[in-house]
Amino acid sequence: MTPASPASLSRLIRPQSIAVFGGKEAARVVEQCRKAGYRGDIWPVHPTRTEVHGYRCYRSVAELPRGPDAAFVGVNRTLSVDIVRDLAARGTGGAICYASGFSEAAAELPDGPALQARLVEAAGDMAVVGPNCYGFINMLDGALLWPDQHGMVRTERGVAILTQSSNVAISLSMQARGLPLAYVMTAGNQAQTGLAAMALAAIEDARVTAVGLHIEGFGDLAMLERLASRARQLGKPVVALKVGRSVAAQRAALSHTASLAGNDRVSRAVLKRLGIGRVDTLPQLLETLKLLHVCGPLAGKTVSSMSCSGGEASLMADAGVGRDVEFRDLMPAQLPPLRQVLGDMVTLSNPLDYHTFVWGDRTKLTHAFSTVMQGDYALNLLILDFPRADRCDPADWVTTMHAVIDARRATGANAGVVATMGENMPETVAVALIAAGVVPFCGLDEALAAVEVAHAIHEAWARDEPAPLLDARTTGTDIITLYEDRAKPELARFGVTVPEGKTAASPDEAARLADRLDYPVALKALGIAHKTEAGAVRLNLASAHEVKVAATAMAPVAKGFLVETMAPRPVAEMIVGAIRDAAVGPVLTIGAGGIFVELLDDRVILPLPASTQNIRTAIAGLKVSALIAGYRGAPAGDLDAFVQLVASVAEYVAANAAKVEELDLNPVLVLPKGNGVIAVDALIRTRS
Repeated sequence: MTPASPASLSRLIRPQSIAVFGGKEAARVVEQCRKAGYRGDIWPVHPTRTEVHGYRCYRSVAELPRGPDAAFVGVNRTLSVDIVRDLAARGTGGAICYASGFSEAAAELPDGPALQARLVEAAGDMAVVGPNCYGFINMLDGALLWPDQHGMVRTERGVAILTQSSNVAISLSMQARGLPLAYVMTAGNQAQTGLAAMALAAIEDARVTAVGLHIEGFGDLAMLERLASRARQLGKPVVALKVGRSVAAQRAALSHTASLAGNDRVSRAVLKRLGIGRVDTLPQLLETLKLLHVCGPLAGKTVSSMSCSGGEASLMADAGVGRDVEFRDLMPAQLPPLRQVLGDMVTLSNPLDYHTFVWGDRTKLTHAFSTVMQGDYALNLLILDFPRADRCDPADWVTTMHAVIDARRATGANAGVVATMGENMPETVAVALIAAGVVPFCGLDEALAAVEVAHAIHEAWARDEPAPLLDARTTGTDIITLYEDRAKPELARFGVTVPEGKTAASPDEAARLADRLDYPVALKALGIAHKTEAGAVRLNLASAHEVKVAATAMAPVAKGFLVETMAPRPVAEMIVGAIRDAAVGPVLTIGAGGIFVELLDDRVILPLPASTQNIRTAIAGLKVSALIAGYRGAPAGDLDAFVQLVASVAEYVAANAAKVEELDLNPVLVLPKGNGVIAVDALIRTRS
């Protein structure tokens, strides 16, 4: 597959000329461009019609005045390939392939994948989006290669939203939340050009402020990395809704690591590494884009909240539970002026219930709001649910809205108005607020989710740009399992500390070898992944006789035996593992280990390569890190040694990135500070 060039994509999404092919759908594209006030050339192509909506029809690509910047190909799937080939030969910027019946329909149409390959081949260097794709809407220029209705209006600047799903795109275009939409784009099958490449083209538009992605699968991960890097350079944040949280990936039967590293955790870790914000719902996506459009990434996570109701103040406080936001107390200097304007009956706190004593008084409201906004909060929020305009008089609410705008202008602080329910934020109000530099939020949870994401992006951009992810491609075919007798020596060569041990073929040999080690010893049956569940491990054996008895009992399930010196009592038991994600490649898992590894559910995913600082930060985010630090007077663990062990595992995985499918060290015993760490069990699944 030859990726489309950036110049080709730029011509496609910001065209000076558009050609349309087909009947009903092509006519709709012309109609939508006319409605949006598109000023470029429109060239319908049809074998029998003379005109479409007043535009002269051409008979073929060859008859067009020149190669168009953009083309909408709305004909059947086989003819689409021929037209795309002709367009590429004329030097066309790019084409939307509307037809279905390609790879997405392989079960019903066995020739679909082959036809899709022919389509990509026909396009060559020309950008082709789809197939099975609605196209895109550009409301900055009124250029719509879009064969359906939509809810967007012309705008001079705004956000770009991209999705693989045409139906999701239609729904997003209908939002009535005041968010200015510059582009809405769909990618269909992403046969040649994917979401990230299209987003790269959109983000280069000076009129685009932020980008939202609805991602079903990562696709071209290297292109996503390029998008994240360019977003950082331009200061234009990217937010993603990655679907698939309910589906766990790579649930292999052999190791704990495989069951811990689900697809969603890996996706979240990759997006965090790249500095792409992660949201969980479409409303969160829209509200976060609003905040980023108006304010950009937030340097802090402190929030002030104001409302004229104690109930609303409580709702806001509760919405912050579990969110990485902080309702910092008001500063002492803010209290006297607030007391003066609000009176003695108001409790001065954050969230603030300012009561209704100043309701309807724009001057006093502005004074109160300005005083709070001078508290150096990252974002200042006012809860304000507008009444139904068809049944009520909203005059006092409009007064309050203007007081917020006045306060923001006076202080220069970031400000937002939050309706607790989305339907209580009229679109006209939302549009007016954005024009005044105030964020109109629909929903408390969505507002705080937006704050969390906007701050996370700022923090990611403050760090050094990450190195490219390891290549996800593999070599070899057969996958073999290295149990600990073979896995431990492999890892020891990279600096992983393991117990002294010897392998034996029989109970008698195990007993003889145990005498060469220091008692007590551990005995393990080889060839078994989950030894505890199978009764294939015995600890603290104090004599050769005890070893022989234990080995004899294990013999029916064992493929040999491993005798090892017992490790000292640890401060904490950890798991360190690696798993190959189908899209991302190898990633590390670090977490609480031992027999309770799944029960405690305390782990972090770390994409590779990972620096020592990445590893240290990841460990610090675990609950079990409190044990390593010395919990309730207990001795501290050897954190530096554990960090180095994880770094050694990361080095091994990087050196074998094309082969390693799965790696599991569990438990890794973190000994008291100065005494190091020991990996007492290990398993590797690798391609031969």
